[in-house]
Amino acid sequence: MPTDCISFEDTGYFSELICDYLAETDGLKPFYNRFPRLENFKDQIKEKEQAFKQETRSVLVTSLREQYKGMDASETTKLNIEALGERNTFTVTTGHQLNLFTGPLYFLHKIVSTINLSKELKGKYPEYNFVPIYWMATEDHDFDEINYFNFKGKKVRWNRNASGAVGELDTSGLDAVFKLFSQELGIGRNADALRELFENTYVEHGNLAEATRYLANTLFKDHGLVIIDANVKSLKQEFIPYLKRELTEQISFEQVTKVNGQIENITNKEYPIQVNPREINLFYIIENLRERIVFEDNLFKVLNTEIEWNEKDLLEEVSSNPERFSPNVILRPLYQEVILPNLCYIGGGGELAYWFQLQQNFKSNEVVFPMLLLRNSVLIKTEQQSNKLKKLNIANEDLFLKRDAFINKKVREISNIDIDFSKQIEHLKHQFLALHELAEKTDKSFEGAVAAQERKQIKGLESLEKRLLTAQKRKLKDHVERMTGLQNELFPSQSLQERNINFSELYLEYGEDLIPKLMENLKPLKAEFLVLTF
Repeated sequence: MPTDCISFEDTGYFSELICDYLAETDGLKPFYNRFPRLENFKDQIKEKEQAFKQETRSVLVTSLREQYKGMDASETTKLNIEALGERNTFTVTTGHQLNLFTGPLYFLHKIVSTINLSKELKGKYPEYNFVPIYWMATEDHDFDEINYFNFKGKKVRWNRNASGAVGELDTSGLDAVFKLFSQELGIGRNADALRELFENTYVEHGNLAEATRYLANTLFKDHGLVIIDANVKSLKQEFIPYLKRELTEQISFEQVTKVNGQIENITNKEYPIQVNPREINLFYIIENLRERIVFEDNLFKVLNTEIEWNEKDLLEEVSSNPERFSPNVILRPLYQEVILPNLCYIGGGGELAYWFQLQQNFKSNEVVFPMLLLRNSVLIKTEQQSNKLKKLNIANEDLFLKRDAFINKKVREISNIDIDFSKQIEHLKHQFLALHELAEKTDKSFEGAVAAQERKQIKGLESLEKRLLTAQKRKLKDHVERMTGLQNELFPSQSLQERNINFSELYLEYGEDLIPKLMENLKPLKAEFLVLTF
């Protein structure tokens, strides 16, 4: 199976922040713990082993056993759950929203990266166990972010009214979505398999959390993946001390604000601040409700409700009903690392960007900060597409160019005339040198006139070059259309394939071979963008 790699920086699709992190730029080193190299996991294991409580392991195993009741889990997954009770077992974790039918393709890439890193760590450190974890974002409440997926250029959307945590949403209305999607799938064994998977996932399960757990388990259970829903009382009880501190000391606001200032002041860089902390980074969550907690008029209040407490009553509520307190994006990572014996978090560029803002808050809460790994990114080509690209002499690097740059580059390459006027422009500049020397011996008005004339003539040559390029595009119209057609197929809506299409499009083509081929080729610690021909 042919593969090729491109640096993340050369793709043009990854931020300066992420490229600098992968290059281990000195300016970013204060904002993470250890860089994710295989040999660095030794110290991460020791640090987490000393800090993680055995009592928390017991609670975690008991909770997972309960969550997996009635699930068709593989023996590998069951053994991994039980292993989490042992001091020599650690996790590698990724998280993802409960997107309809997994949402964008990179859902697969995230989980495959997590499974493969767990295997690689076992090979390096055989005396320890490593369990791949998928953290379901069941407490999110932005339904519009998750209620659709893209399939063959169309949006398959679940339309309904929704409020509260998405994990608790019932699956009513998804039978109608199933009928529409079923029609789009067409015929064939792989289409039938997708129909069965969608129907069993959403029509046969009562809420979105149960459905998503079933879907991820069906796709990855043979690889030992453990799926966790952390929106349960037993796990939230482990987080009670941190909940109380957040409410009474507002420590996250202080620490993250300080780090944000440090990031903004990094010399010669303009890294974006991904998230901004609030004074209280918690929501109150009950049926059909997830609203922010604020402190106003000496009372703690839940926005858009009449719920309020004084401090004493609020802390009693936390002790009695911790499951009603839901961390936002600032606190969710801390919650994750409190309840999991985790070594590494695997996420996309945007996720890692906000994790960089959090290390100081972890230190202040005396929680070990995990290693941060950029997930694998992949462009998947069919053999037919690969052959067409070769015939058109289009390199993988060309495909990542933006549309106009791609067309201009290829037209210049295939044209039978030279469309590059840079030599003529340099010759013109050389001719004007003598005039500039003459102008220096006269008055400033003549010097200005020479400079203006030089700019005018250079601009004229640049204009002629653009007109010639446009003329060649028209002449080579058929060739250009074939090239851009291929780029459109591989970069739908001029974005990365993995950020746009759903796995079902590729499953129609490759069926049950899709995930094994990804498992075979994705190398999580190899920090390059993979181009893969199936």
